[in-house]
Amino acid sequence: MSRADVSPVDTERAARIDLAAVRHNVGVLQERIRRPDGSRPLLTAVVKADAYGHGAVAVARAAAAAGADRLGVAHVREALALRAAGVRLPVLAWLHTGATDFAAAVEAEVTLGVSGWDLDAVADAVRGLRARGGAGPEARAVLHLKADTGLGRHGCPPERWPAFVERAAELEAAGLVRVEGVFSHLGVADEPDRAAETTAQLLRFERMAAEAAETLGHPLLRHLANTPATLSRPDTHLDMVRVGLGLYGLSPFADVTAAELGLRPAMSLVTVLANVKAVPAGQGVSYGFRHVTAEPTTLGLVPVGYADGVPRVVEGTRVHVGGRTVPVVGRIAMDQFVVDLGPDAADAPGDAVELFGPASGIPVEEWAAAAGTINYELVTRIGGRVDRQHVDPTPTQEARP
Repeated sequence: MSRADVSPVDTERAARIDLAAVRHNVGVLQERIRRPDGSRPLLTAVVKADAYGHGAVAVARAAAAAGADRLGVAHVREALALRAAGVRLPVLAWLHTGATDFAAAVEAEVTLGVSGWDLDAVADAVRGLRARGGAGPEARAVLHLKADTGLGRHGCPPERWPAFVERAAELEAAGLVRVEGVFSHLGVADEPDRAAETTAQLLRFERMAAEAAETLGHPLLRHLANTPATLSRPDTHLDMVRVGLGLYGLSPFADVTAAELGLRPAMSLVTVLANVKAVPAGQGVSYGFRHVTAEPTTLGLVPVGYADGVPRVVEGTRVHVGGRTVPVVGRIAMDQFVVDLGPDAADAPGDAVELFGPASGIPVEEWAAAAGTINYELVTRIGGRVDRQHVDPTPTQEARP
């Protein structure tokens, strides 16, 4: 990396997103789910939380261009933002509150995951739309019923499942909804040594899905597999998989790297040195003076901090600057942190810094480990003061037959 890699005028700090890597990862995941006869289940690209911090609209378009069949988000407002940007792939939203705008979702042809109270709330929204003339008399909500197969979060539990499905069948018969699918979420698929628990969830889900299809009287699109199950448990692939972390080129497994899975990390976190100065031995560094220089050296100031998503608790990690890696020293502050450039450093303000990314060879997992967390959290928490730069944007075709 050189100063030319990051313009100090245009970009003080940026998360660079390699859209070619996103497309590559979609292709890898498609091949991982291909069956011996050449067919494959559908692939949903999960772009919730602003595509795990990568920029939802750009990632959705890249995933669509690479052949993703559908999109997944947590909240309806995320789905509506995709629609407002012209993204037309089918999109599923599954986490709702009493303030969720179900009517807007129906009008925008957003598929809704429901698991309890929200079933009748969606039906009421359809009735309201028809009464206001906001939709035609044939308008209906497209639903996926969510089953709780053991995670204990969202989803209808087994003891309430028969009544829940029966109510969905009544609303479908009334022409208010169309139940397209049934789904659940795995809890320990990223821990291969707990395969028995994943199998138990799978068997429970298959029973609940079969009960729903029988009650409704028609086949349902079944989906259960997340990224770790997509990569390691073909028996969970069923009719569709939902891939989030793998889309961004990150591994969900503690002992398997992205490279070993054939995935390419899409995000690099880059900035520039804001200041460089020589200091004597005995110089305290940052709050609490948790680091004191042992000898004369040169310190560099990196203008990102915990307000930008760099965890305050990080200690003992490194960044890439001037063709080498240098240690982070002292406590991470709100807007900045300090690196030890060494006693003979020739670095200057404006020189490029990469915290993590393919160019530096520093994986985001190194920062996650230093913070005692996971790669999911590190990329997702990158804040709004950090620009998203999408590299290699290409025309897309979000809507396909």
